[in-house]
Amino acid sequence: MRSTYWIAIAIAIAVGLWLLSGQINREDPPPNLSVAERTNQRAAQKADAAPTRVRAQIINASRQVRHLRIRGKTQNKRTVTVRAEIAGTVVERPVERGSRVDAGDVLCRLSLEDRQAGLVEAREALNQARLEYQGRLKLQAGGLHSETTVAQAKARQAAAQAELTRAELDLARIEVKAPFAGLVEDVHQEMGDYVRPGTECVTIVDLDPMLLVGRVPERDVLTMAVGAAALGRLSDGAEVAGRISFIGQQNDPETRSYPLEIQIPNPNYQLRSGVTTSILIPVSEVMAQKISPALFALDDAGVMGVRTVNAAGRVEFNPVEIIRDDGDGVWVAGLPDVVTLIVVGQELVVPGEIVEVQYQPAGNMPAAAPSQSSVAADTAARA
Repeated sequence: MRSTYWIAIAIAIAVGLWLLSGQINREDPPPNLSVAERTNQRAAQKADAAPTRVRAQIINASRQVRHLRIRGKTQNKRTVTVRAEIAGTVVERPVERGSRVDAGDVLCRLSLEDRQAGLVEAREALNQARLEYQGRLKLQAGGLHSETTVAQAKARQAAAQAELTRAELDLARIEVKAPFAGLVEDVHQEMGDYVRPGTECVTIVDLDPMLLVGRVPERDVLTMAVGAAALGRLSDGAEVAGRISFIGQQNDPETRSYPLEIQIPNPNYQLRSGVTTSILIPVSEVMAQKISPALFALDDAGVMGVRTVNAAGRVEFNPVEIIRDDGDGVWVAGLPDVVTLIVVGQELVVPGEIVEVQYQPAGNMPAAAPSQSSVAADTAARA
């Protein structure tokens, strides 16, 4: 039994020593490092290794127009609901929804009723009043009538003339006409409907010129001028051009922006009202380069930019501002006029790192995201 105890004690001591060996040889956990410290540490590690191989190209800046981009929409110049001015029954409506009309075209025709007879009666009454007035003038010349009698005859003649004018207007008002050229948006009466003065007949929209409406921020309103050229890019990709016709003088207290209107020729009525539009207004000229949007990166502060290589072969981060976008790239400002831009491998390097540059022609700028596999393979092979 005594030997068994000694064996158990020996085993316990061995297990304890084995556990203590793990605690002795264990390394301290790495401290929590900030993003900047980790970046510096990574840069120091890479400085000891072979330089990363990247592909770059030299690009030159050119003068480009900087546009102010405003979100807006198309809007027809005016919408008018044409109403009847007299009472009557609708006997004809020669237009339908969507009909194109010119100024003066008949929209609704009302019943004639007794208006023609009233016109004839008013004409005869005017003739009678005119003869009576002329006769009184002759008698006054002979001393047979006073000035008061002549004045009464003249007043009756004027009243008869007014009645004739009203009868002519009533006869003309049986035709409800378009006040301007446009498109019939809605009809409110059918044949046989009885209307009173003020009853709606037809709604017309004026589509030529079309307006682009939006709101200009307070910081940019002073760069705007009536008559300046502007461009509109519709939601379907179509582009229209016009000139600024109105800039508001009072801002919106909530958004601190000013209303803006741009007139767009629309003779064929192809543009519809209410279409979402991106309004581009040229405000200045800047030096800019066209690059692929896949080359954009963010620094530790969240600023957008691209990675370049300086004359010493070190990587630099350059903040950029997007001027405009084209189908094959974007124009950016903020870079030197001549810069060496990393086009492949930018995700494998950090600012301050020395790299080995392989140049490629400027015409080979990729429009899509460049593949990092070849650069990673080169770097791994050199390591």
